[in-house]
Amino acid sequence: MRQKNKSIPIKTMTAEFSSGISMGKAHFDEQDIMNLDEVRRSHRDNYHSFFLLENGTTVIEIDFQQYTVRPFSILYIHPHQVHRIVALTSVNGSFLRINSEHINPEYLHLLEELAPLKPLMVQKDIFSILANSASLCLNLSERKNQQLYHSLLKDSCNTLIGLLTSVYLEGSTPIDKLSRSEQITKAFKAALQRDFVSIKRPSAYALTLNISTSYLNECVKDSTGQPVSYHIQQRIILEAKRLLYHSDQSVKEIADTLGFEDYAYFSRLFTKATGMSALSFRTKNRD
Repeated sequence: MRQKNKSIPIKTMTAEFSSGISMGKAHFDEQDIMNLDEVRRSHRDNYHSFFLLENGTTVIEIDFQQYTVRPFSILYIHPHQVHRIVALTSVNGSFLRINSEHINPEYLHLLEELAPLKPLMVQKDIFSILANSASLCLNLSERKNQQLYHSLLKDSCNTLIGLLTSVYLEGSTPIDKLSRSEQITKAFKAALQRDFVSIKRPSAYALTLNISTSYLNECVKDSTGQPVSYHIQQRIILEAKRLLYHSDQSVKEIADTLGFEDYAYFSRLFTKATGMSALSFRTKNRD
């Protein structure tokens, strides 16, 4: 039976990891997943999660999209993403959970720009380097009585994060190789992720970026094929879908959560964007 939630559940680190860093090895089989209610139910984390899958297969759902993760894959989950484990088969791997304040600011900035990211399968030699780095982090995490314990653990974990981020970056275009339109679009999307609840007008985003609304729209449409208003709408609708499916807030409460004073306007916006009412979406996806 589905557990009732007034809001999307947020998973936090246990008191055991009050330092804000949790490093470990994962060993699960099919039976284990049946006992792991906290990961089988859709939730957000209040930390950044990194996974290195060495053996087995995991099926994970992230924001209504299912991914099958196979050996020699890496996965990064940002705190804003809603996710759950659907199934797994004899999984072995490493995981790192870490709060934002412990991540190197440069790496954190890059991760914010890259998110959302899909699971990525890497070559075995690259994966071996990542696994060795994860092993060092794990060994240090167990040496709690060592001098400079937290500093050493934090630095080693940031080395791993840097390596993981660099692997993801290899598949993206370097910032200095982006066109002016792509750079502006990237900056707009970062601002949108941060401010979509409070800012909904293209002109306000243009003001934030110190450019004209028409130029912002030209750049975003040139890079993505869609205008600024489309991206604002899609980000709002994604969050609305998350709340409709994963929480028990009323549609009016969801509209208020997303910064809409006019509940009727929000309802019309959702229907126009999805082809069904908010209540119909909730009913259809919970059946």
